[in-house]
Amino acid sequence: MKRHKRENYYVVGEGILTTDGKTGICERPSTEASLRKFRFSRLGPKGEAVDPGLLEKVATAMTAAPTGTPPVQPVADPPVPAGFTYLGQFVDHDLTLDNTATALGDRVTVSELLQGRSPALDLDSLYGRGPEDADDDRFYAPDKLKLRVGITAAIDGAGTNVNLNGYDLPRVTQGSTKAERQRALIPDARNDENLVVAQTHLAFIRFHNAVVDRLADQGVPGQILFRRARGLVVRHYQWMLRTDFLPRLVDPAIVEDVFTTGRKFFEIPHSGNDSGPYQHSKAGDTPTMPIEFSVAAYRLGHSMVRAAYDWNRIFAGRAGTLALLFTFSGTSGNFDPFGPDPSDPETGLFERLPTNWAVDWRRMYDFAEAGRADLAPPAGINNAQRIDTLLVNPLATLPKGSFGGVGTNPPPIQLNLAFRNLVRANMVNLASGQQFAKFLGLEPLTREQILGGDRGAVLDALTDGEKDAFAERTPLWFYVLREAELNGGRMTGVGGRIVAEVFHRAMEGSRVSIVREPGWRPSLGPDEQTFRMVDLLLLAFEGRKELLAPLGDEAPTPA
Repeated sequence: MKRHKRENYYVVGEGILTTDGKTGICERPSTEASLRKFRFSRLGPKGEAVDPGLLEKVATAMTAAPTGTPPVQPVADPPVPAGFTYLGQFVDHDLTLDNTATALGDRVTVSELLQGRSPALDLDSLYGRGPEDADDDRFYAPDKLKLRVGITAAIDGAGTNVNLNGYDLPRVTQGSTKAERQRALIPDARNDENLVVAQTHLAFIRFHNAVVDRLADQGVPGQILFRRARGLVVRHYQWMLRTDFLPRLVDPAIVEDVFTTGRKFFEIPHSGNDSGPYQHSKAGDTPTMPIEFSVAAYRLGHSMVRAAYDWNRIFAGRAGTLALLFTFSGTSGNFDPFGPDPSDPETGLFERLPTNWAVDWRRMYDFAEAGRADLAPPAGINNAQRIDTLLVNPLATLPKGSFGGVGTNPPPIQLNLAFRNLVRANMVNLASGQQFAKFLGLEPLTREQILGGDRGAVLDALTDGEKDAFAERTPLWFYVLREAELNGGRMTGVGGRIVAEVFHRAMEGSRVSIVREPGWRPSLGPDEQTFRMVDLLLLAFEGRKELLAPLGDEAPTPA
């Protein structure tokens, strides 16, 4: 999932594209304003706006409640463990972090403004500007080597009346309001907008701290220990994205082509004989973020979200609902589902995560991939929904805290995530799927494929004229989801190419880069070719069942 708050985009060469809720408006910013905006680019041609009334009908179809008991939506073939949904959200925040947003203006140079707003897969959402920065040292332990962790709040119950250290994000704990005190002490507050992405961020904190311990045991001296650990963590993170995350969500043939032969469309390195409409870059150029990726292709994760999760021993089966996962977070919720407004942070009993909501990672990832059959959960693994044109029905009514809407009363359709995505594309004049297929030299989907799909959104509510218009100029986000739907749940064609090339460029543009170091191989996995998300979690939690699943499978026997 992505955070839904951004309402304007600084597109290089076009200015600031903002919205009045109906149309895109271009503002020509000053030089300083342009530097202080995250830098987007346009990869393909501009498109034309689609009638908002038509988009409302499509959004309603995309978030329609499925039929059956219990309601079921398709899963990918092969299935994708549900943890990858929120790993994808964590990655999005790494790509789009404004790394200078919390810095004092006088201390930020032009160079830092540019670098701080460039999409790079370098974990700046985890590290901020580092432990020596006067603003960001608060994210670190006193030794300035490790990152802070938080502690859960004991709550009455079998095995939960205990504070668990290292199972909540670190929190501010001080301030005149509850919202201030419960705020996560991390560089990117978006990583506390739902409980799963918050626990994912926490896993990366623990992974970094485990790498620090390992290097210290190997005798790496303190003055270079942090820098060495960060480089090792970032390289393994990139390797995991390249070999484990991307091939699950994107056609592996496209991923292999991009990472083996290079990019063909997005910021291609200058060859001296450049031609055609494609973007080119020079060595050392700061990467940009294509709006086609941010506004359309990488919103693939929205369709992977489940309505409920088998979360842990306490919230088993379908008890870990999506609404509760928003409630038990510091940005979107208040840690209390029983108050008058769970999205109002000033209500609620707790200011940090209650112990009974500590994650059971065995239910979110398949540790049998690492040969750990002993880590199989009692009821099996949560699998993500298939990437397709359906979103689970709870996403038709987003909590207001997830997009900065606390205290407002927007029309109901504006709470619909699909509608917000489709209207945002209007705002930036995004190309249609058909336009982009032509731009990439691909055969576009047929009218029958667009309107029919494969067990995805049913568009019967559209009039014949609306069907004609939609099949001729399909919004890019819907188009790439329909492509995936017709490909068993993996991004392909237009969507697959955009995602793979942007990931490649974001790794290339990182300060530490496996793309620029093609001979690098992982050292923290089972062999020199393998490092997966399950390997990261095993290292972060010492490979121990009682740490990966702190509440266990059965309530402890009373003393």
